[in-house]
Amino acid sequence: MSASEHRRPAAGTILELDRVTKEYPGSPPVRALDEVSVAVTAGELVAVVGPSGSGKSTLLHLMGTLDRPSSGTVRVTGLDVARMSDRQVSALRADRIGFVFQQFFLAEHQTVLANVADGLLYAGVGRAARRRLADDALDRVGLAQKAAARPTQLSGGERQRVAIARAIAGRPPVVLADEPTGNLDSATGAALLDLLEELNADGATIIVITHDHAVAARMRRRIEVLDGRIVADTGPATAASGAGPAREGRS
Repeated sequence: MSASEHRRPAAGTILELDRVTKEYPGSPPVRALDEVSVAVTAGELVAVVGPSGSGKSTLLHLMGTLDRPSSGTVRVTGLDVARMSDRQVSALRADRIGFVFQQFFLAEHQTVLANVADGLLYAGVGRAARRRLADDALDRVGLAQKAAARPTQLSGGERQRVAIARAIAGRPPVVLADEPTGNLDSATGAALLDLLEELNADGATIIVITHDHAVAARMRRRIEVLDGRIVADTGPATAASGAGPAREGRS
């Protein structure tokens, strides 16, 4: 996919789970997710919130194609993951999903620019385009002046901004952020949430997985997970329609 094709996600549903169940072997087997159905449309800012053991991390792994369901269907940009080979799923993940993790996962021996650019390697982006997209992403997160620095020279908040730049550099249709404020103090975490809101207003579709209800309250849509099921969902809310109060619903 060329760089120009990354500019904006297409309208409509870009991520869908249809009656998805995930079981892990055991005696008895552990059912981490139980017939979960959810759809996310382009332009949404979503929180998946729940306590430890609720199933939200399993949901993240399935949304991100890091794991496959025991039953049910996962579609990313309309593509059924179950119909794809492992190689095809890896290519899909590299091209269409951006990840932000709590632990940053930056290469300390490389520059900030290289860390961001290297995130595009598996998407097949050429070297010159990788640098150009990385420069643009760093500018979007307010770190253009830190391109030549090493991660060890950055604060925790700056490191997470680099991780976000890496996730958005290729303009993927969806960005998954796993506890992105977990390693940050409250003020830095609040600033990071401000950034996610700004990126969403600029067209990024972002799903934040969190146990923190205060973090979830900042998102336009909130999906609550408990005991492997979705127990509440405020419903789709795009940047254009999300200004009003959300309506609670059951699934």
